[in-house]
Amino acid sequence: MELIQGIVSGYEVVRPVLDILFLAILIYKCYDLLQKTQAAQLVKGIGFLVLVYGFSALFRLSTLQWLLTILAPGVFVAIAIVFQPELRKIIIRLGQRDLFRPDSKPRLGLMEAVVTAAEILSQKRRGMLVVFARRTNIRNIIESGTRLNSDISSSLIVTVFEFDTPLHDGAMVIQNNRIAAAGCLLPLSEQENIKKSFGTRHRAALGISEQSDVVVLVVSEESGALSLAFDGKILYGLSSIEITRKLKDLMDQGLRKGDDEAEHRILEDLSMEDNAIPMKAEGGDA
Repeated sequence: MELIQGIVSGYEVVRPVLDILFLAILIYKCYDLLQKTQAAQLVKGIGFLVLVYGFSALFRLSTLQWLLTILAPGVFVAIAIVFQPELRKIIIRLGQRDLFRPDSKPRLGLMEAVVTAAEILSQKRRGMLVVFARRTNIRNIIESGTRLNSDISSSLIVTVFEFDTPLHDGAMVIQNNRIAAAGCLLPLSEQENIKKSFGTRHRAALGISEQSDVVVLVVSEESGALSLAFDGKILYGLSSIEITRKLKDLMDQGLRKGDDEAEHRILEDLSMEDNAIPMKAEGGDA
């Protein structure tokens, strides 16, 4: 009995710390998730309304407080309608998030094999779309294609995309250092400011990057340009060296601990390079 009472007493001491710790983790995860969607604007709007309401309550501005009380239900309904796409993306990411999945980033040699295949296909003007899975569960994307579960090799990737095979038009998914599937179907981007010259491959790369944390390597069939898409952004016209370096940075474990900082650093680096133009294409693409 004394042992049990000691455990209970110890838990009562630790309980407030655990309470605060889990709350802090929850707030951080929500913030991290919101930062990767346009829903951050939604939070700012709600925060502004809360501040105004608190101001009116503090200074006893009864008319303003009465007006906000009446308008609040309608405002929240309007926010839910206007930001419906962002809210849907948040729910999708929460459902797909897998916190306990083992590290799935490809080793450097395997990434170089994919980039080598991209270079070969670029020279031959053959389109390519390869999805690198990170922490988000994309099982539904894998199941939409043909399962391969094969070793990563540049010759296999070139074979899939070089000829007009049934798997040519879909996306290849790389997960856990293996080619999980090919011929996979990706959702198209919902962004309205996409360059009209971007074809289906680039729109699909943006679409899946908007709904998950994957990194997508794209080869333009028309121009042969290499691009990377992640978190709803696309970096167009990269060299093979830049692709390897940026892909390694994105897939590195350090990125998972500080996604926003690392991605911001990558975009700053690319903004200083003439041939890396986000969201811009020089010609059409399939």
